[in-house]
Amino acid sequence: MTIAIGCDHAATALKEELKSHLRGRGYDCKDYGVFGEGKADYPLSAYQVAAAVAAGEHPLGLLLCGTGVGISIAANKVKGIRAACCGDPYSARLTRQHNDSNILCMGARVVGPELAKMILDEWLNASFEGGRHQIRVDMIRKLESTGKL
Repeated sequence: MTIAIGCDHAATALKEELKSHLRGRGYDCKDYGVFGEGKADYPLSAYQVAAAVAAGEHPLGLLLCGTGVGISIAANKVKGIRAACCGDPYSARLTRQHNDSNILCMGARVVGPELAKMILDEWLNASFEGGRHQIRVDMIRKLESTGKL
């Protein structure tokens, strides 16, 4: 499986560490940048990764910025994306199980590399449970499509 990955300038070091971690677990990564520490605007990376996931080019994405919040807000503007900003493994697992999240967002200034790996692993090891949660995901999709519930 190939995971789409992107970041802003605040998270390039964490992105590289997580790419190495993913490869060690047998995943491929498609890196949408950024590739240096010069100022970069997170909406661009968010859009590139989210558009690729929404188009079915990659089943899952990983986005990183200083807090994880801005990049998750931007990614969630792309139809079909359920990006979740997580700072702990429990939330990461539940966002896959209950919300069928397809992009994980984290903040490089919020979580350190080892915690980020734990969060990522928990998210990747979980799967959508469906059932009563499918009803809620369907409601989110309807809201996304029509602006109403």
